[in-house]
Amino acid sequence: MKKVVAVVAVLALALTAFVAVGLALQGSTSGSPVVEPTPSPTTPPPAAVTEAPSEELEEVYSQRIDWQPCESNDDHDCGFLTVPVDYADPQGETIDLALLRIPAKGSRVGSLVVNPGGPGARGTTYAAAGAQVFREPLLDGFDIVGFDPRGVGASAPVDCLSDGKLDAYLAGDPTPDTALEVDYFEDSVLSFGPGCVAGSGPVVGHVTTTEAARDMDVLRAALGEEKLSYFGASYGTKLGATYAELFPDEVGRFVLDGAVDVSLDAKSLALEQATGFETALRAYVQNCLDSTDNCFLGDTLDEGMATISDLLDSIEEEPLPAGDRELTVGNAFYGIITPLYNRDYWFLLSTALASALDGKGSALMSLADAYASRNTDGSYADNSVEANYSINCLDDPSSVPFGQVPSLFPEFEEASPTFGRIFAWGMTTCRGIDVTSSEEPLTIRGEGAAPIVVLGTSRDPATPLKWAQALSTQLDSGVLVERDGDGHTAYNAGNACIDTLVEDYLLDGTVPADGTSC
Repeated sequence: MKKVVAVVAVLALALTAFVAVGLALQGSTSGSPVVEPTPSPTTPPPAAVTEAPSEELEEVYSQRIDWQPCESNDDHDCGFLTVPVDYADPQGETIDLALLRIPAKGSRVGSLVVNPGGPGARGTTYAAAGAQVFREPLLDGFDIVGFDPRGVGASAPVDCLSDGKLDAYLAGDPTPDTALEVDYFEDSVLSFGPGCVAGSGPVVGHVTTTEAARDMDVLRAALGEEKLSYFGASYGTKLGATYAELFPDEVGRFVLDGAVDVSLDAKSLALEQATGFETALRAYVQNCLDSTDNCFLGDTLDEGMATISDLLDSIEEEPLPAGDRELTVGNAFYGIITPLYNRDYWFLLSTALASALDGKGSALMSLADAYASRNTDGSYADNSVEANYSINCLDDPSSVPFGQVPSLFPEFEEASPTFGRIFAWGMTTCRGIDVTSSEEPLTIRGEGAAPIVVLGTSRDPATPLKWAQALSTQLDSGVLVERDGDGHTAYNAGNACIDTLVEDYLLDGTVPADGTSC
């Protein structure tokens, strides 16, 4: 993540974290369906499927995946895909990408490659949680295939900070006020990038979204699929849109859920995401007022928002005890935004805020830890925070000088009175990066691609609805579907209209009408 995890969409890390800690997402699985045999990975697909974009990539495109039962669950298949570190040097150094597949439980349609976003979230974890993330029709019809993108999880992971230093980074004051706090903030930001270079090797310069999209086409060929069927959430929509620009002829049935506006600069993204989190927090407070006789936050919406702002201010002045740790304002910020990703988790936010108002920080700290994939023993379950930083800053290394941040306050505070200054300071994050991408920026249109369904949710905190509206227009074949609701992403969020449209499209190819509202 970027410093406040917000300059370029946070995008679904919270979802993955919740799955990891065992919180139930909506969804269902069938009892004991008959499993259809899937194609043998040793059976060569037609030559047209594995035709490489260039002669130098023929060996890469001709590989087969050696699927084996996963050690953690022998109902899942695990494997690896070998790709070049640098596609400009396909005969040079290579890395292995971790894969996980859940075989189709019914009449198999094909493979559905999935990505949960981040950037930095593990696709293998997302696929392994398929029974909770996807509904029965998709689980019956598709092999659900997740991959850890380059630099993420078990795919040549970038490493930037020790666990202790990462704790300090996440706990740091995201709105420094004094000269000493600003100095600490600057040191923290400027040390992250060099740490990634020192701890990661050459892959740290090749973790762009463009290179991950090239990897997906190699995966398509290795799966034996003539066209790629894909479900991408959050940042996964940017990855899918990038694939459509690079490989429009190979686009099959694509669903981009919780879409990112790929045309926006970093400041516009940050401002609009700040607005999204403010909108989501206001919806949470309003729900407290509407659903309880005496909302613990206050008697009006403005009182409730003020209670939360005052709590953050008080924690900034004096951190709260949280077991053998202290809940800082940095931790509290992550703890508050995490449950906003899913309306079903608002009760967790209420529990944590009530406890914090009573002087206890453990509940908010637990939510912050879930966001960053931090284990109770102080280790981290994955490298999502470090990968997020590395990918975002390689895709767009632009940043604001530290001394110019105060000039941004009026605009950001107008967008989000509660979080505006946090997002403004987050504009400095990439000042520590000293690695440049070898990939040229893309203008994403996806001309010639098959219809691409783009989903947006009206009160999505991380990817505002207007981003989905924009991406559907930017894509030559974009088809917009809107969900009226709360939380991040639209599919399997309790809206039967959305679920039916997505499943009919992926399974049968029935394209919904552009502009459909559910």
